[in-house]
Amino acid sequence: MALSSTFKERLEQMEDTRNQRLSLLQAEKELQLHKSQTLASKQSDIRYIEQRCLKLEHRVASQQFIISSIKSQLDHLDSLYLHQIQQFRVLKSEVKNLEELDKEKDRYYALKARDIDEFRVKSEIFATECQRRVEELRDCVKELNSSFIQLQHSAGYSNNPELAAAEMRKSQLQAVKENLDRSLASNYETRAQLQKQLKSMLISQKELRKPLDVV
Repeated sequence: MALSSTFKERLEQMEDTRNQRLSLLQAEKELQLHKSQTLASKQSDIRYIEQRCLKLEHRVASQQFIISSIKSQLDHLDSLYLHQIQQFRVLKSEVKNLEELDKEKDRYYALKARDIDEFRVKSEIFATECQRRVEELRDCVKELNSSFIQLQHSAGYSNNPELAAAEMRKSQLQAVKENLDRSLASNYETRAQLQKQLKSMLISQKELRKPLDVV
């Protein structure tokens, strides 16, 4: 009976030990399951983070491409700006040279205009003097003609030396008058040509100033 009681206690102890082990195993199983679930969750989180990292890397690569494109455009614009600055400097230099040339032309045209004005005044004075001289010669010729007619009435033409001298003087005065007429006509023609040249120079000056006004 005592053996039986001891055996029974032993069995109970073994049962308790078994139950404890089963409890420990169950707890271990539950712990492992929890760990597996936690690990799976962490792996899912890691995959999510990896996907986000891939998306971020893709966005970073896209932004870097955009930045590189913008930088290339900026470099092109800088090069274009420098080229335009160079062109502007060249054009500014050309405009300055043209302005200096225009000033030189203005001085030249002013000098020419002054010379033409002086020549015009001298021509007018000379023309007036020639006209006066021509009138005097005409009056002189009229007097000689009148004297010639009177001498013809008073004596024969071939036997009167005064008449021959008067005729010679008349011829000389006629030659002087013709020379003066030719000189006067030449002066009028020269003045007309100079006026035409002055008009042409003024028109040319206006045409040359147009590009400077546009600039």
